[in-house]
Amino acid sequence: MARLRDKYKADVAPALAKEFSITNPMAVPKIEKIVINMGLGEASSNAKILETAGEELRAITGQKPVITKAKKSIAAFKLRQGMNIGTMVTLRGDRMYEFLDRLIAVALPRVRDFRGVSAKAFDGRGNYTLGVREQLIFPEIDFNKVDKTRGMNISIVTTAKSDDQARSLLRALGMPFRQ
Repeated sequence: MARLRDKYKADVAPALAKEFSITNPMAVPKIEKIVINMGLGEASSNAKILETAGEELRAITGQKPVITKAKKSIAAFKLRQGMNIGTMVTLRGDRMYEFLDRLIAVALPRVRDFRGVSAKAFDGRGNYTLGVREQLIFPEIDFNKVDKTRGMNISIVTTAKSDDQARSLLRALGMPFRQ
């Protein structure tokens, strides 16, 4: 079913345990969840944008997105507390591995002038965040139905204790890091 999960269990986990000399199999770094967030600042003036972005996110992930609301008011951005400002999806389990597999194998190679993703985008706690400029790199999105290109942030949350462990985990799963 999930090709990447089988690869993780068979090859990646034993290799990581050996590399970082981890004896407890539960302590081996693994991917916990993937959060895809689409911030839509212009949604405050046009509610229809939120709907189309939500449909695109649903097509990409296969899961219904949640609408995110503003935590506090910012007058410079004409933003009130509680206004709808984006959509997000949290993937776990099979859907998470399925999405990561499609991201690595299909979507990222479709980026124009792609030379690999930055190896510096770790947060110090073993989580990796990747920014995508347009949703058209995903094959599920129909080019003719897109009204405007929108970017998204893809955060990969791991159980790794350090950035080095997380980097090794993602590299072993096939993430194309820049040299």
